[in-house]
Amino acid sequence: MYLLGYDIGSSSIKVALVEVESNSMVAFAQYPDTEMEIISSQAGWAEQHPETWWNNLCQATRKLLQSTNIDPQEVSGIGIAYQMHGLVLVDEHQQVLRPSIIWCDSRAVQIGNKAYSNLGADRCLPHLLNSPGNFTASKLKWVKDHEPELFEKVYKLMLPGDYIAMRLTGEIRTTVSGLSEGMFWDFKNNQIADFLLEYYEIDSRTIPEIVPTFSNQGSLKNDVANLLGLRPGIPIGYRAGDQPNNAMSLNVLKPGEVAATGGTSGVVFGVVDRPVYDPQLRVNSFAHVNHQTDHPSIGVLLCINGAGIQYSWMKQHLAAEVTTYQDMERLASEVPVNSEGLRVIPFGNGSERMLGNKNVGSQVINLQLNRHGASHMYRATLEGIAFSFAYGIEVLKEMGLSVEVMKVGNDNLFQSPVFSTTVASLVNSEIQVMETTGAVGAAKAAGIAAGAYKSIDEALGATRIVEIFTAATDRESYLQGFAHWKTDLERLIN
Repeated sequence: MYLLGYDIGSSSIKVALVEVESNSMVAFAQYPDTEMEIISSQAGWAEQHPETWWNNLCQATRKLLQSTNIDPQEVSGIGIAYQMHGLVLVDEHQQVLRPSIIWCDSRAVQIGNKAYSNLGADRCLPHLLNSPGNFTASKLKWVKDHEPELFEKVYKLMLPGDYIAMRLTGEIRTTVSGLSEGMFWDFKNNQIADFLLEYYEIDSRTIPEIVPTFSNQGSLKNDVANLLGLRPGIPIGYRAGDQPNNAMSLNVLKPGEVAATGGTSGVVFGVVDRPVYDPQLRVNSFAHVNHQTDHPSIGVLLCINGAGIQYSWMKQHLAAEVTTYQDMERLASEVPVNSEGLRVIPFGNGSERMLGNKNVGSQVINLQLNRHGASHMYRATLEGIAFSFAYGIEVLKEMGLSVEVMKVGNDNLFQSPVFSTTVASLVNSEIQVMETTGAVGAAKAAGIAAGAYKSIDEALGATRIVEIFTAATDRESYLQGFAHWKTDLERLIN
């Protein structure tokens, strides 16, 4: 028996095939090889055509099946992870009405801020756990205000994963976890957030039918099965946004557990068993994949825009063409902790929520031309990104989260011993690098609904730890560097 997991990103579509008997990935594919286009016709706008996701999913699926000798008849479940906060609109014939306004689009910021001001923090925070902000509901309000004729044709709104599930099954459905990430869920009343929809003058009937995150959410249609090379009737057993799914993939599901990722942006995702929110709006709270009314499970999400993008910029523009990330790591490791006084503020990817939505830019501080070279820049950049993680984790600790252990995937920044040891030393935690991916996690989650596994623990408990990073013996040196970096940052903020 096999399980299929999709990860619908804004860069590419990834698909993993998991064998139930060995509980391991046996094949993986992604499409396209180059990043998908993001349409930005105006400053601050970011859109993608949902049809592009679908076409690339078809290509990735066929690519995966062609690389294996498995019988497609043995695939017993499909799971979906997807880029969060996107807006997909369809008419009553399930035809997409406009390109999706995706997660990094900022056109609705002022709409959400005005709603928060008018409705009040006392109403928004206990019910939504967040400001309406630039989330999906506010993006829908933008469409209503600026494209009224198109809005009149809207039958249902969806998140990107809901759209993919619709294409697979013909059914338009969503989850509480998904609705919470779009600001459509009222945690206090355990229902759709009617008060926000009424304020935005949006009919609640545009919300799809709600299904459990782990459940039979529809079956693969005959024509789609033929298109993909699979058998008809395979159940879609799971869907979730990429960050809750990443946490689930790392088996971060219980109160006190923490997951992290270090890609273009950095994310720390901590789990608590009660609705919590940050009055300063530096972090966001969403329903986790295992959230239930009588057993709350809330994911508190810290997002750092300026993370891996700073290091990739360094490689692209300052390193020689033949220099690899492995070369940069080796050179950085030859430089002492704190890079002999060179410091980097990595926030060059727009405004940072944890800094009160201020955009302080990327800064290089205390560069000494007769002392510092490329190796120092590499290490100072890795340290600066690690410092930003530690700075944000202080917010999570203020909210009562413990960060004694952090689980991370075996990719991106956490593959760097310099980076991971710096984070572990600053936070005084153990970082466990796990052998898994979001697509693998989605596949295993689908296996629960398909009856392949008896529980989440059975599906995920065997995930292998690849490496462990702990605090360095000279932890005090790291803390001293962090203190200097925070002084630099607070000077920029103020």
